[in-house]
Amino acid sequence: MLTQDTFFLRFYAINYLGAVFVPFNTAYRGAILEHVLANSDATLLIAHAALLDRLSDVDTASIRSIIALGTPPALQGFSVHDFHAVTGREDDLATLDRPIEPWDIQSIIYTSGTTGPSKGVLSSYLHLYTNAGPESWHFVTGEDRYLVNMPIFHIGGLGIPFVMLARGGSIALMENFSTDTFWDFVRRIETTVIFLLGVMATFLIKRPPASDDRDHKVRVAFMVPLTDAAGPFHERFGIDVFTIFNMTEISSPIVSEANPKKLGTCGTIRPGVDVRLVDENDCEVPVGSVGEMIVRTDRPWAMNSGYHKNPEATAKAWRNGWFHTGDAFRRDSEGYFYFVDRVKDAIRRRGENISSFEVENDVTAHPDVREAAVIGVPSEYSEDEVMAVIAPVPGAQIDLVALMEFLVARMPYFMVPRYVRVMEELPKTPTAKVMKAELRTEGITPDTWDREAAGIRLKKDRL
Repeated sequence: MLTQDTFFLRFYAINYLGAVFVPFNTAYRGAILEHVLANSDATLLIAHAALLDRLSDVDTASIRSIIALGTPPALQGFSVHDFHAVTGREDDLATLDRPIEPWDIQSIIYTSGTTGPSKGVLSSYLHLYTNAGPESWHFVTGEDRYLVNMPIFHIGGLGIPFVMLARGGSIALMENFSTDTFWDFVRRIETTVIFLLGVMATFLIKRPPASDDRDHKVRVAFMVPLTDAAGPFHERFGIDVFTIFNMTEISSPIVSEANPKKLGTCGTIRPGVDVRLVDENDCEVPVGSVGEMIVRTDRPWAMNSGYHKNPEATAKAWRNGWFHTGDAFRRDSEGYFYFVDRVKDAIRRRGENISSFEVENDVTAHPDVREAAVIGVPSEYSEDEVMAVIAPVPGAQIDLVALMEFLVARMPYFMVPRYVRVMEELPKTPTAKVMKAELRTEGITPDTWDREAAGIRLKKDRL
């Protein structure tokens, strides 16, 4: 619950002491805050004073001591200390009972919880190191300055400073991503490596070209997922684009080469991991077929150590000696992997299996669409209908009939969304993931446009 300017000092101090680090979102309050406090078993809370009034509304579980940055409100039942007054000498530190080992738990990192309560991922020191270490990201060196523009309570933000410390490199902190200020900040800080969600790259590429587009020191960009913007981004900004597949629980098992030529790939299997695509019975599916990705490593402790106080979820994920990601992929004959969808996000429409991810890619290819989320909604016929929730490029007005014409030319008829809802901004988790569960719950709203009601009906071409 700290700001970035004080976060990393506490992060490294906790590592040094051998304690377990539990970062969580500064936006948490109410039930989700109460859940994390209870689930983590944390006894010490370090937080900005302005956030501490949220404790009055929740059960604080095992919290006994608080270190506050700023003047805290009156708090009963806690030992409260001023952040800047907590001092000491190295000689005063208690001797560790034993040395810190690579398999010791370094942190409990809470997932975004898009479909249920957040799960606390138990991460060892070796897991966090492997996540983005030299064996996973060999193209990042000790000479680099890596931009941290992801939340530091998320593996995408937390892993970077840990690994750059191990490499002897440096980091630059960006509080909030903004297309208007991004390049000015990157130039000023002299960043050489950046991480971009696919939608961030889309935002940047849709800005008007400028004479200083290549006036920077950035040499590598990680784009996750790899979108149609990758090629134009490389050509326009002169930056080598890589992509990966990763999640909090694993350690970057799929990594690409620079500027992948295969559209939509996540890359190939890196050394040190085994990856399979399987059906619901954990039987491997043929090349070209869709299956759930499962992963294991060739050394212990290089992935998660389960979910804290959640043995049911741990057992479900760790089946048959493999970690089950819950993500559907396909693999081609050359060993390249392609993300299809979250297993639970797949849409089935009249016998056809539809990837929401693939539909989203085509929808966001329209120049007036800034971002999109595709979900299944109940059909009056059977199974689901496809619905797209979209946000326009600032200043743009989306002609939905023209959008349909655009999509009909790009995708099979059965994938073209029947319903379209336009929002200024899509609802997101703190880690910038669209909250599809919320959109599904809302379903077809009064402001939803119906393609068929507008007289646009699509049928299979007759040969």
